[in-house]
Amino acid sequence: MDTSPIRKIIHIDMDAFYASIEQRDRPELRGKPVVVGGSPHSRGVVATCSYEARPFGIHSAMASHEAYKRCPQAVFVRGNMQKYREVSKGIMDIFYEITDLVEPLSLDEAYLDVTENKLGYPSATYVAREIKKRIKEKTGLNASAGVSYNKFLAKIASDYDKPDGLTVVTPEKAPAFIRELPIGDFRGVGKSTKEKFLEMGVHNGSDLLTWSEEDLVRIFHKRGHTFYNNSRGIDEREVNPYRERKSMGRETTLPHNISEYEDMLPIVKDLLQQVLSRLQADRIRVKCVVLKVKFYDFKQITRRTTLDDPTDDQEVLLAALGEQLEHIASLGREVRLLGVTTSDFHGAGDAAGGRGKVYKTTRYEQLRLF
Repeated sequence: MDTSPIRKIIHIDMDAFYASIEQRDRPELRGKPVVVGGSPHSRGVVATCSYEARPFGIHSAMASHEAYKRCPQAVFVRGNMQKYREVSKGIMDIFYEITDLVEPLSLDEAYLDVTENKLGYPSATYVAREIKKRIKEKTGLNASAGVSYNKFLAKIASDYDKPDGLTVVTPEKAPAFIRELPIGDFRGVGKSTKEKFLEMGVHNGSDLLTWSEEDLVRIFHKRGHTFYNNSRGIDEREVNPYRERKSMGRETTLPHNISEYEDMLPIVKDLLQQVLSRLQADRIRVKCVVLKVKFYDFKQITRRTTLDDPTDDQEVLLAALGEQLEHIASLGREVRLLGVTTSDFHGAGDAAGGRGKVYKTTRYEQLRLF
């Protein structure tokens, strides 16, 4: 008889994080539709919105002017990333009070492996309640939690009963839970993949179960294995506190269209400086730099330059970007957005995330739960 411990994973997702912080700090915003992002009279986009704004169809990445059309009474607030990072650090500190196996995904969400935890509690559900309680006491904010035996189910569960939710998916409940899951909620299913699945007659997990692994791989290649396994509640990924940062970038939507090299270069230089300030602080050098350009008609292109040797020298990287920018300017097309991204990192642990330590995780059998 296998007596291996069952892996217990929690996914914590803060509720409307930026908007909730603004409502916390500005009582006059509580109970009102709040949109954090660009001005409604600019080319900005929505970073997030409060739950009061969501019934109007407002969502992240929507153009701010569209959000205004849908809800003119909404209060638009420009974000304060420094404040959000400070709140996020406090939340992450709570996670590390519970376990060292924390895998941050962004400022407002993370996976935790609490199979063995610093509280000494055998129940992951109890641990999740304790985390939510500590976050509320420390920050005044609500978090939603998903608890299960793998990352796939924990993440879906955290979104199941928002806001301030706690959903537990045990191995016994998992098959029924997955069968009812809309196909768009499965890991790796974006807009185009969802459309493909619907064409195939696959609307939910129950439909997905009828497809063989061979056919799914034939249609979706490597992702087919993931779809096949996830539909059966299988996900062997471990919570990994040692996350490798693949790239870092900045972009900006311009207040008005420009097309001249002399106008674009200072903007690109400023974006590069913002990126380099983070990289140099972590003693990271790069070999690849990418220029992103979105034209007036929303068509987008990227131009990549790979250097012979890694560097953090601004002049070297700016020269590479400038060469690409000259080509863009020669097209004579108006530009509405510029972006700079660096990748292929070298040095300082090659951009390792987490807290500078590598923790070895244990592969647990997925048999029984909590």
